[in-house]
Amino acid sequence: MTTTGRVHSWDLSTGVDGPGPRFVLFLSGCPLRCLYCANPDTWHMRDGKETAVEEVMAEIEKYRAFITTPGGGVTLTGGEPLLQSAFTGEVLRRCKEAGLHTALDTSGFLGVRASEELLSATALVLLDIKSFDIDTYRKLTGGELAPTLSFATRLGRLGVPMWIRYVLVPGWTDDEEAVECLARFVAGLGTVDRVDVLPFHKLGTAKYDALGLPFPVRDTPVPAPGPTERVRARCRAHGLSAY
Repeated sequence: MTTTGRVHSWDLSTGVDGPGPRFVLFLSGCPLRCLYCANPDTWHMRDGKETAVEEVMAEIEKYRAFITTPGGGVTLTGGEPLLQSAFTGEVLRRCKEAGLHTALDTSGFLGVRASEELLSATALVLLDIKSFDIDTYRKLTGGELAPTLSFATRLGRLGVPMWIRYVLVPGWTDDEEAVECLARFVAGLGTVDRVDVLPFHKLGTAKYDALGLPFPVRDTPVPAPGPTERVRARCRAHGLSAY
């Protein structure tokens, strides 16, 4: 029986969506509504194209020479790939069987949908922790923080390598106490290879305009280098590699 999913698009990247050159598959559908989301066009599954796993694998195969150079591979992102966990798991499994490095980019909000089989086919999880303050997380995303922290703890227990991603949004995610708690928590997971502190940007503004949607943080300034580096330094103080 053919497994299908709703695919928004795919792209090629280097060093941004995991180690080395990557084939990046964007899946449609997300349960969160992050105020700073750069891809509002991936929110709804109905906007994606129904695609069979075989079609995805055929597309990936075209770029095998590019993505099999040292460190390269395939990254599933979105949207939220765990919203389509059966499709995501099958693509990851097929990629692993094909000898390709696999990465899963997720908020962890739907971590309970990640089966042991799916995780066994995942070489790296890019885990987006939107905020470490419960109230801020809820206001920023419309969801709850606890599922993400539970998923992170589970990944650490299973020995799954992680890259933590933290978007620095002035006035939202720059609280020093919350950053300190985040760094302490992440350091205790045991399998975090690096922390990427990503300055908030407004590159998705045109998408909101095209969709007729308000961009809630349109007037929020992008962070200066100083505050961004201070968050990285806080992570490094706990023995983490931060970039």
